[in-house]
Amino acid sequence: MMRRLVLGDRAVGNAIATSVADDPGTLYVVTDDRGWSTTLREAGIRAIEADPTDPTQYPDVADVVVVAASDDARGCAIAERARAAFPAATLIAVCTDGIDPDQRAAFADVVDELVDPTAVVADELGSIAGSERGDRMARLVAAIRPLSEPLAVVAHDNPDPDAIASAIALTEIADHLGVDSEAYYFGEITHQENRALVNLLSLSLTATTPDSFAVDEFGAIALVDHARPGVNDGLPPETIVRLVIDHHPQREPIDERGGYLDIRPALGSTSTIMVEYFQQLGISPEPSLATALLYGIQTDTDGFTRGVAPADFEAAAFLSAYADERALTKIESPTMSHTVADTLAAAIDGREVRGSALASCVGRLADRDALPQAADKLLDMEGVETVIVFGYDDETIYVSGRSRGSSVDLGETLREALGQVGSAGGHATMAGAQVPMGVLEAVEEWETLSVVVHDTIAGRFFEALDTAPAPGQYGDPLVRFPPE
Repeated sequence: MMRRLVLGDRAVGNAIATSVADDPGTLYVVTDDRGWSTTLREAGIRAIEADPTDPTQYPDVADVVVVAASDDARGCAIAERARAAFPAATLIAVCTDGIDPDQRAAFADVVDELVDPTAVVADELGSIAGSERGDRMARLVAAIRPLSEPLAVVAHDNPDPDAIASAIALTEIADHLGVDSEAYYFGEITHQENRALVNLLSLSLTATTPDSFAVDEFGAIALVDHARPGVNDGLPPETIVRLVIDHHPQREPIDERGGYLDIRPALGSTSTIMVEYFQQLGISPEPSLATALLYGIQTDTDGFTRGVAPADFEAAAFLSAYADERALTKIESPTMSHTVADTLAAAIDGREVRGSALASCVGRLADRDALPQAADKLLDMEGVETVIVFGYDDETIYVSGRSRGSSVDLGETLREALGQVGSAGGHATMAGAQVPMGVLEAVEEWETLSVVVHDTIAGRFFEALDTAPAPGQYGDPLVRFPPE
């Protein structure tokens, strides 16, 4: 439940209070304007007549505090008291049209958002503090701002552009809130486009390993573009996570001990969620980050053709004003490595097609990131609507899947086929899995092993297709936030 507090004068605060009074949550007003406090109480709004600079008159808890004073010096004094009383709250203040530059600077040191002129107050604050989006933002701020030790933002293993951009975006948000943070990933960045993204844009992303990453060195752990510690990352499964921000559908409930949870399967990318946060916090992304976020949206929606939502287009439009178009062109058109070409050739040569579904084992892997590229290419084959391409190393079989115009949910199909013997999941049109080699029977020759891997994975896949759920059958299982 959103708890809102308005402090100040009738001249500015009335439009704010009345605009959010009917929204879900609570509203509390502290003002020394006797007539206004009486009017508010008659309208059913909890209001008291008291000095807005006196913290003893404030309620015990507030998620969003709005300072609405007709005098800037008075407003700044109120804001300073409110910040001290509610250090984790989202603090928004209204200034006058002709605010003095020094006074503006003093305001900016205290508040999260300074709104002017007063003519746009109701619309601006209604969107920030009186909506579902405002609820998310208040909870996000409350989860990050109190941290006295760094925030570790963890992307999934071998991160793709959406995970890379989202991880760095969350560190920028933490920095905006005055909290140290760093973005991490386990595994490798081997896909040539992903390497180009990081190198061309000089993105700050730290590679780590399970042995070198010490959870207890951080004030909190955040996961982006995935939702469970120890599943597609190198964290211990028992790790307590403070924040989870993702767009992948979840078949099982997420452990909510951490605090902030924002999972929106209706969106095409996690980068879109990050853009919404930036807009609400008034942050203008640097060109490198804007380019990364835009590329994250493009790749996860396959050029706005797969699993795309209106919000993805809106986020892309916002980012286009900041992105580096020349850098984006270079990232989008890297040369194909010999390894990728060899993997694609092996996938074509080893394909098995049943109806509109295709499965192919490429054998021992030289580059895991070549699998999704091969799957994308094979999906272009005539009559093929669902593809999985897989390969292995000494310990694990890696599976990458793509689907288009199909009547099945690929993510659920792979969970059904491989979830009992490994980890699997994803979207209706884009999914993956990892299966330990230990599930196979002992095989003496590597040539024979490739056949066994193909028969095992393809067999389970084709069998699961016979009972595969249709896209959307599981609905929108997790778009919720932690309890109070």
